[in-house]
Amino acid sequence: MEIREPVLLYGKKNFTIEEYLQIQKEGGEKYEFYRGEIFSMAGASVKHNIISVNIIAELRSKLKNSPCRPYGSDMRIHIPENTLYTYPDISVICNNISTLNPDDDTAVRPTLIFEILSETGRDYDRGGKFKLYRDIPTLKEYIIVDSLNVSVELNAITQEGWRLNEINKLSDSFIIPSLKITVSLKDIYSDTNL
Repeated sequence: MEIREPVLLYGKKNFTIEEYLQIQKEGGEKYEFYRGEIFSMAGASVKHNIISVNIIAELRSKLKNSPCRPYGSDMRIHIPENTLYTYPDISVICNNISTLNPDDDTAVRPTLIFEILSETGRDYDRGGKFKLYRDIPTLKEYIIVDSLNVSVELNAITQEGWRLNEINKLSDSFIIPSLKITVSLKDIYSDTNL
């Protein structure tokens, strides 16, 4: 797993949740917060952005008449069980958005999270971040999409624990059990030349 260094902001490295949220409210760069430390979040490549838009378009189209809605990377997610605040590439929240405070713009309890792998964050997304995401009691699937190769890793919770299904052919599709929809790799990777 890659080692990430916390960011030094305002001459310090340890922050309260309130301080972190104030920093994010002031705008600018997106940061991840975990146990008092703030971590810089990397930007995204062109292929990463194309894949993200493709997935959101597919999800929105297929979930049009459902209580579930996809959100992009500006939707901050908080996991109270382990203190993580982060910005997943795509999250799906079913029913109403739950927050910890009425004036908070941070969601809790997503049903599904997509992360799109980049060169720098791939080990963290597959390892440490997935471990933190597993603390979300409502999370049913964690889907990892590679932006450099045709590869999707569908991690789904079952009665026996988390199960991995890897899909690597552009002609393949996969079912997202919690949403009861099918997504094709051809649609995910459209316009990426992969």
